[in-house]
Amino acid sequence: MSEKYTVTNYSVESLLTYIKNDEIAVPEIQRPFVWSGKQVRDLIDSLYNGYPTGYLIMWQNSNVQLRNGETSLGKKILIDGQQRVTALMTAIVGREILTAKYDRKVIRIAFNPLATDKEERFAVTTPTHKNSRMWIDDISKVFAANFSQRRFINQYLNDNPDADEDAVELAMNQLIAIKTCQLGVIQLAPDLSIDEVTEIFVRVNSQGKHLNEADFAMSKIAADGLHDGSNLRKAIDYFCRLIADDSFYSQIENGDAEFMASEYAQKISWLRNGVDRIYAPDYSDMLRVSFMSAFNRGKISGLVDLLSGRDFEHRTFREEIVEKSFSALSDGVSSFVSDYNFKQFILAIKSVGFVSPKLLNSNMTLDFAYTLYLILQRSNEVPKTEIKRYVQKWFVLTTLTGRYTNSPESQMDRDLREIADKGFFKFFSENDLSFWDETFWEVTLVQNLETTSTSSPYFNVYLAAQIFFSDHAILSTARVVDLITIVGDVHHIFPKEYLREHGNASRMQVANCAYLDRPLNILIGRKAPREYFSKALENYSDENDFIKNLEENCIPLEILDMTHEDYAEFLEQRRRLMAHKIQKYYASL
Repeated sequence: MSEKYTVTNYSVESLLTYIKNDEIAVPEIQRPFVWSGKQVRDLIDSLYNGYPTGYLIMWQNSNVQLRNGETSLGKKILIDGQQRVTALMTAIVGREILTAKYDRKVIRIAFNPLATDKEERFAVTTPTHKNSRMWIDDISKVFAANFSQRRFINQYLNDNPDADEDAVELAMNQLIAIKTCQLGVIQLAPDLSIDEVTEIFVRVNSQGKHLNEADFAMSKIAADGLHDGSNLRKAIDYFCRLIADDSFYSQIENGDAEFMASEYAQKISWLRNGVDRIYAPDYSDMLRVSFMSAFNRGKISGLVDLLSGRDFEHRTFREEIVEKSFSALSDGVSSFVSDYNFKQFILAIKSVGFVSPKLLNSNMTLDFAYTLYLILQRSNEVPKTEIKRYVQKWFVLTTLTGRYTNSPESQMDRDLREIADKGFFKFFSENDLSFWDETFWEVTLVQNLETTSTSSPYFNVYLAAQIFFSDHAILSTARVVDLITIVGDVHHIFPKEYLREHGNASRMQVANCAYLDRPLNILIGRKAPREYFSKALENYSDENDFIKNLEENCIPLEILDMTHEDYAEFLEQRRRLMAHKIQKYYASL
């Protein structure tokens, strides 16, 4: 174990000095500062009283060989303890922090040298503390380089003539001694794999937090000062935030001059006007797609190695690999955030029926679809007019087959390598569902539709097919797309109450579900299917319109005579009809 890490004690003063001098990087792995003022107060109080505050974990970047033959020493990156260190920086140094709401502020901690054991000695500063002669309203003044303890104590005793001079001096000495408090730091070896780093992190972290490859990649990006890593990290972070809340743009514009002067600011500025949130990637999704499309590799752990400059052949770390990797990743991120690319991809997904986020089950499947779109846009293999169609078919194919459900990164990596080796058309033809044995459509898909989950990918593809074909809802002039995107109920064709009355309550399946106008759903209530379908038929002037409506909703004509005794037969028939519609839909893409 000694080869995997070393344990060192740093004084608070030394640690903060290293951070101020940028010898230790504190990337925002866990996103902006999320601690409350009270948590900052409690940390300072623990240090004051000599209580343990837990280990910090640093990962030593590998030494990188420069082009001139010299070696650049790797920077230490803090991968656990960001919140504690940031709390110290704001309370002791007075540095601004970025809050969870992306506001910048200093959390000031007040100190009462005269507090007894039963009284509060530290507090988050309020106007009351600022106006009190008894309280020091901001302890960062005490830790400033020009602070004179003797002069301060004299002034304090003058302002508080009843104070015990010895008690005040003792309290001030104990406060200043926070600088010399020792913090335990576990420093991980630079050659550890991400799996090993993660395992150590989980074992040491008492809160059971989890870091993934995207976290480590973000730490590498944010800590790099030579390749504009800070602004690249912000571009990723800000893009994801703007997708969720376009009003956030004004905070970036007014609060981050450094980023606004970067090349990335203009590239994401279009998000100030809002965007369809069908695809709402987080930073893991964005890193994954940017990496896969730029490097043709599927495992983000490889990105961490490349950003570190790892030369796999010679087992060294070289600066030119770092430069090339940052350049490629920057290109990948730029392609990802492109106004044209992102909107055209969203349009491609929506135009095949996936018009609502509730129809989308897997961001991994969306991630690869967008990756494929970006790869095909960059290559000349597929005509530009055909790219959307192939991306659409691949998205539906992978949704139906659950291709990226189990071990998704491994599967994505294999797919990217095959596309690179064989070319897209050959790769696609080998996987195209159109050429699969009919067993998939007649057996496998029918069985997959035997589920109770209305959020299952198979049911969602069925609904997308209905939207694609502009189908009407059951017994209605309203279209399925309107009921899904505006207002509508998932109706049980054999009503739940009706089935409960006849002992079939436990057999609910998606094959018994369809979207329906809410008023009609209420009107149907607990009626038997043969009752309300027969009644509905009487209201149709043309029986063919009624039959067409049943066909659009994959409901067998026998529904006119069905009772609870026919429920099992109905489910079997409808699953087959739904599978046939999905097959027709896929063939139409």
